Amino acid sequence: MRLGILDNSNCRSLRTITAIAVCSLWFVLVQHVMHAVAQQIPSFELPTAQGESIKVQGDDSTRVLVVCFLGVDCPLAKQYGPRLQLLADSYQSKGVRFIGINSNLQDSMLEVQGYVQSCGIRFPIAKDYDQKGAQLFDAQRTPEVFVLNRTSEVVYRGRIDDQYQPGIAKSVATSHDLKNAIESQLNDKPIATPVTQAVGCLIGKPKKRFDESTVTYCNQIAKVFQQNCMECHRSGEIGPFAMNQYEELLGWGDMILEVVDQGRMPPWHATSNHLPIKNARQMPQEDKELLHRWVEAGMPFGELSELPKEPIYPSSWRLPRTPDLEVAMRDRPFLVPAEGTIDYQYFVVDPGITEDRWVSAAQVIPGNASVVHHAIVFIRPPDGSEFRGVGWLTAYVPGQRSLVFPPGMARKIPAGSKLVFQMHYTPSGKAQEDTTKVGLIFTEEASVSEEAITLLGIDQEFEIPPNTKEHLVSARVPWLPKGGKLLAIAPHMHVRGKSFELFSKGDGATQTLLEVPRYDFNWQHTYELSKPLELDSIETLEFEVAFDNSSDNPVNPNPNEYVYWGDQTWEEMAVAFFEVAIPRVSGEKGRSARVLGAGSSGRSSNLAKVAENSESVQESERFADDFIKRLDRNRDGFVSFGETPIVIQRYSFWRFDTNRDNRIDRQELLDSRK
Repeated sequence: MRLGILDNSNCRSLRTITAIAVCSLWFVLVQHVMHAVAQQIPSFELPTAQGESIKVQGDDSTRVLVVCFLGVDCPLAKQYGPRLQLLADSYQSKGVRFIGINSNLQDSMLEVQGYVQSCGIRFPIAKDYDQKGAQLFDAQRTPEVFVLNRTSEVVYRGRIDDQYQPGIAKSVATSHDLKNAIESQLNDKPIATPVTQAVGCLIGKPKKRFDESTVTYCNQIAKVFQQNCMECHRSGEIGPFAMNQYEELLGWGDMILEVVDQGRMPPWHATSNHLPIKNARQMPQEDKELLHRWVEAGMPFGELSELPKEPIYPSSWRLPRTPDLEVAMRDRPFLVPAEGTIDYQYFVVDPGITEDRWVSAAQVIPGNASVVHHAIVFIRPPDGSEFRGVGWLTAYVPGQRSLVFPPGMARKIPAGSKLVFQMHYTPSGKAQEDTTKVGLIFTEEASVSEEAITLLGIDQEFEIPPNTKEHLVSARVPWLPKGGKLLAIAPHMHVRGKSFELFSKGDGATQTLLEVPRYDFNWQHTYELSKPLELDSIETLEFEVAFDNSSDNPVNPNPNEYVYWGDQTWEEMAVAFFEVAIPRVSGEKGRSARVLGAGSSGRSSNLAKVAENSESVQESERFADDFIKRLDRNRDGFVSFGETPIVIQRYSFWRFDTNRDNRIDRQELLDSRK
């Protein structure tokens, strides 16, 4: 064969050689897997968190031994710890014994004891100081489980169930792999799937230290962590472990590289080729390269004199100063059960605001971040008050920064308003309590030249067919205020949400403003613009979202169902919130047209189109007629409560239904414009 030239016979020979190589590789992989399952684990002894020592082996009374590798700070190990205890309890009478092993370099025995207590674990958990146990089992992650038979042979290894994948969480598990393996072993049946891929945190292995490395923790890496990670990864924040302590990092090197290389950390899902985003979390490539060099060199500490001073972080409130007012969602905690799905919870509270107040900064702090998926606080003004937007005040989702307006800008809370907390809880494996609160900083009305309001684009009438990989839904913001400026965009979908793209249209041109190709329900960002976008030259803001209702979507609850609008995560939403600043007219006290904040997909039966800010009779009549035309589905001349979308039902219906007969007529709509 001449170099670079292949005739047909040579191609056939090459294909034959390739096939043999592939078959050989497959044979090696199969042999490795079979060895990993059939290997016999010799007995060894370890100290336990319960103050005793234990031999990791079966005995005459043990029909099945389950060995679980667990980590103190690993989020999935925290989730599965209580579940493993429930499994241990349910199978104890059948001769099934559970043993836990902690092989993490960064976990002390005292921390392991704290983990045991917090998870309510009663089966023994041993500390594997020299990682002998991890080596014998070839354990890679926490949690990772191994099922052994009477002769200490591994008959199953891998995950506990399929609820979690890297960066992904299903609402419930659909394959209970560990339980199935135990049942098969007890019934002397072959295990259908003896090996699965464990999901969780890598068990850090000791690395050879290269003291001559020019990259050390003190001279470069501490600064990388400060700039990219420590906003969340420090004591009291949502990161699973603190990154401002060198000793804590020693077992996390490989895991840090994995999540950075896969783009899971820092969490960010928008592209960078459209409008500049002020709060973008994107680690520079040179920082990623420094991390690789540092971990590969054994994570050296370096010279203490080169360690940068740690920034001073706020204790809990990420606000310019202590809030003027703190409001809890209620006077007693809400009990979040250990398992199951929890309907959205709504708590209405009177903050005691007796005069119009202007909010310059606000923040929601979850009482228990381990179970609060997100929280939104809305303003519900009293009847007859002048108010704009959908009533959005502020929100919490993991990793989102607090709301702070620039000088001269604020959000209005009318006197007598109530605050509505919308709470979405996700059980953590053990019963927990939560009391979420909001903190508000006020400014004087005389200093406010621009009012911040929230507009809404929404489509509630979509129908996502079964087994559809990319179903597109479009919507628009139906009203843009004169002199307004766009400040931020917050897309919202549920677990089938795949992507989001925002366009502006004006002067015959269409421009993409924001593109989120990897929408993630677990990280719902508010994308703040580096420079406010003037809206006067824009005719409409439109967006398109894509849903993945196929089996390729690992968090899809059921790809065989039609999916419609709904609050729960197995239903869907196609909505985006838009923070907008509008100028206040000199001498006015906030008088303006009321804004429903509802979007439109362009269909005649969809949401109400909101007229522009005009007080003319003609404009008011057009507004009223269009409202009834779009929403009066039974054509009786009224818009009943049931005919309005959920957004109007929650935040706008009461503003128009002044006689409280549960329907809106034309005169009420006209009166609302006076």
